[in-house]
Amino acid sequence: MRESNKRLFSIITSALLALIGLFLFLGGAELLVLGGSWFYILAGGVLLASAFSGFKNPKLATRLYAGLLLLATLWSLLEVGFNIWGLEVRLFTLIGLGVWLLLPWVWRTGADWLTDKREVLGAVGVSLLVVIASCFASYSINGTVPADRMAAQGQSDLAANGVPDADWAAYGRTVGGDRYSPVGQITPANISHLKRAWMTRTGDVQQDGEGTVAGPDQGHEFNLELTPIKVGDTLYMCTPHSWVMAVDALTGKVKWKFDPKPATADLDKNVYLACRGVSYYHIPDEIQTTCRNRIYSPVADVRMVAVNAETGQPCDDFGDHGFISLRDYLGHVPHGFHFVTSPPMVAKNRLITGGWIFDNQANFEPSGAIRAFNATTGAIEWAWDVGHNPETWKPGPNDELTRDTPNAWGVYTADLDLGLVYIPTGNAPPDNWGGSRRPFDDASSSATVALDIETGQRRWIYQTVHHDLWDMDIPSGPSMVDLPGPNGESIPALVQSTKRGEFFVLDRRTGEPVPGYPVAEKPVPTAGHLADDRVSPTQPYPTAMPSLTPPDLKESDMWGATLLDQMICRIEYRQSAYDGQFTPPHLGKTTIVYPAFYGVIDWQGITIDPQRKLLLANASYLPFRIRLEKRHTLEGPGTLPKWDGKGEEPAAKGDALSVSPDYGTPYIAYTNPWLNPLQIPCKGPVWGTLTAIDLVSKKIVWQHPVGTTRDTGPFRTHNNLPLPTGMYNIGGNIVTKGGVVFMGATADDYLRGFDLATGQVIWSDRLPAGGQATPMSYEAGGKQYVVIAAGGHGGLGTRSGDYIIAYTIDGAQGSKTQ
Repeated sequence: MRESNKRLFSIITSALLALIGLFLFLGGAELLVLGGSWFYILAGGVLLASAFSGFKNPKLATRLYAGLLLLATLWSLLEVGFNIWGLEVRLFTLIGLGVWLLLPWVWRTGADWLTDKREVLGAVGVSLLVVIASCFASYSINGTVPADRMAAQGQSDLAANGVPDADWAAYGRTVGGDRYSPVGQITPANISHLKRAWMTRTGDVQQDGEGTVAGPDQGHEFNLELTPIKVGDTLYMCTPHSWVMAVDALTGKVKWKFDPKPATADLDKNVYLACRGVSYYHIPDEIQTTCRNRIYSPVADVRMVAVNAETGQPCDDFGDHGFISLRDYLGHVPHGFHFVTSPPMVAKNRLITGGWIFDNQANFEPSGAIRAFNATTGAIEWAWDVGHNPETWKPGPNDELTRDTPNAWGVYTADLDLGLVYIPTGNAPPDNWGGSRRPFDDASSSATVALDIETGQRRWIYQTVHHDLWDMDIPSGPSMVDLPGPNGESIPALVQSTKRGEFFVLDRRTGEPVPGYPVAEKPVPTAGHLADDRVSPTQPYPTAMPSLTPPDLKESDMWGATLLDQMICRIEYRQSAYDGQFTPPHLGKTTIVYPAFYGVIDWQGITIDPQRKLLLANASYLPFRIRLEKRHTLEGPGTLPKWDGKGEEPAAKGDALSVSPDYGTPYIAYTNPWLNPLQIPCKGPVWGTLTAIDLVSKKIVWQHPVGTTRDTGPFRTHNNLPLPTGMYNIGGNIVTKGGVVFMGATADDYLRGFDLATGQVIWSDRLPAGGQATPMSYEAGGKQYVVIAAGGHGGLGTRSGDYIIAYTIDGAQGSKTQ
């Protein structure tokens, strides 16, 4: 190569190193002043020295760089050990620059190539060997369910409540919410033959302006989070735009479809477009009705519809020709402030529902009260309203339930033998400031509540977070399981999962911790809370159960695609208020919240194998950041319009996630996932896991990362290397008698099958859209089916669609599309 070209490459090299060095030096200086790592300012200085030396003394320049790379390797090992993800972000940028310096036309002295490049070649080699060695490190907890436990079958399953083995009759198969299928045809031995049997498209697809993470004035999350139910020979389901459908369980052929035509005014304002499922109920034979077998489904315009399970036509004797309004008894409900995404609990001729109340808009929002309607007529039977005396009452036509009380938006579960429904509650809005909360709000928020199904009387309440300022509401009802007691008796228990990643094991009769599963109050951070609010000095922790709560963050946990954006995350960490989990939100200073309100475990809840006494949970790990500001910072210049709660809320500025107006309070809140400028998380992998916990020994049996980065790249692109980082997941898992766990949920668009004994992936299928839903399983025509809804999730940014896909051994129906 001509000397002029060599000189050009040397100039480019020096310029590149100078730019990177200047960035690292200036950022490193800021980080050092903040009390952070010294490495970045040192690295920046060495790169600058190397860049300028390259013009007159290339040999010195290469030696400086080689020394920096060796120092970086040693520093990386001291910070993160042989953690491939920690080493990757620290070393790949410098290794890449080192490979560039190995090019024969860069920084030559005239000697032979090996003489010129020996130091850099050695340094690159050492760093690569360290990285390669780290690839053999495991991020799993390896274990095996003992053979006698795997063979445990035929034990009592009191939560089944008479549901036939072949059916999946409720959201969690039974109202007890265990998500266990007693059908055992599919096993680890034959799962390699599992193929698509049929694929049905609902026809309800994402429209313009839908599918994004945005507020009511900018778009809507279009989410197919559906788990169908199966009763007899039919699957029943709902869609994001509130269609109700029935399909043949054997073939997937659509039997009927009903569109309740939700009002445009509500659809235009709803932040989420989602329906997680429907409920089936057989009206007792002693009650007169022309519509005995019913499907109840929420409608996006704050109604509930009951349709005939055979025909799909509205049940005329329910409410107003098949519909009841859920706006009744709530007073003024602005559009978009209340809707239901979860199937109602229907039992003992009661239809019990709450709903989602628009987070963080005001402290005078509609009531979060739980209401029970007559399942036959739709008439109100009772309301559990914590702000009323008595708290359980039957409101009249002109009565209004107490505004701004904690709501319960997730799936409810029940024990029909005890006659109790279990309600998972949230917080009185807004989430991050509790200065206006009343005693009854604080007493009933972030709790599991047991109500009498028929009368609505509260039997007990158990709180999992005190004075919740982090949106750690309970997003899913508990799962039922019978556990052995200390004296050999069987204790009717429930396990309540939480966004925190903790599991509370309670006696479902009394709400007290089951003997051997104690809960302790532990001190939590209190410094920095607002003067007009308070914080609880302690929070409850189950001390015997394994926890999926992540360790508190450290600066060395910060991550990115390169050394540069990782440094930005480290600076942001040092600039933020953070004393660990439960750090109170600060005024004027960003606060790190981890775990955050998307969970460790969100609305999918958990799965329990009632025969083998195993708990299965898939978890996600993504920090968020919150900053509270005085509201005049936006209202003063008119950026945020003022509002007193009358009429419709003014059009929001920004989106509903990042800017919370919190009308009626002294503050506004800024809330966002903690991503760096490349839109890559500031907290590194592992981002998603699947864990099996032995409920008897109270130990983790196995835990593995689940999901890859295949469909999630920088700047939220959908192309990436399939790195086995574990991935964020929305949606749950199920387990079968045959010893197989099925899970979609991950952002890389796969349905996977896992060996229950070891947790190893033994089967997978690439989905045509995101599978952010919980699967289900049933038997039809002598075959076991596994079904998942694949329609994507706007919040997670996965591919959108309208697919319902069924699998059987050898694909019994031959992969048909309806």
